[in-house]
Amino acid sequence: MKKILYSFLIVSSAALSAQKNPSVKFAVANDIVGTVGMFSARKAIVQSSNTYKSAAGLPQGLKKYGFIAEKGLTEFKIKSGYEGLDRISLAQLNEQYGLPENTPVIIEGYEFPDTDMKIYGDMMGNVEVKDYNGKKTVFMTSSNLK
Repeated sequence: MKKILYSFLIVSSAALSAQKNPSVKFAVANDIVGTVGMFSARKAIVQSSNTYKSAAGLPQGLKKYGFIAEKGLTEFKIKSGYEGLDRISLAQLNEQYGLPENTPVIIEGYEFPDTDMKIYGDMMGNVEVKDYNGKKTVFMTSSNLK
């Protein structure tokens, strides 16, 4: 009985630690993931934006981001000359934390399986390595710019 209870607690804690954060609104600019709040704080560099209400409404070029578009996704166009925001691939992030490059990364509860995908450094908040489904995994919460 103790083994069953212990197993349940382990599975529950893994599931809870990977819960999707409903308050974060993801955005994409130049094929790099950020958050709407991050771009709202940098209005001077934004040329235009287009918000899609669901994954089903995404244009072909954004379909690969459908897994983070449950609550919508905003595509930003950045003004020419302002494209130099810090960015990092998820493979590089894994490498920094001593994990294999191809290990999926959990951001705000969303599993990012494609580690070639890049994120903006401005969205990085708390980053830590946790056990997820029996495997060491990078978990990240975005900064206060949600």
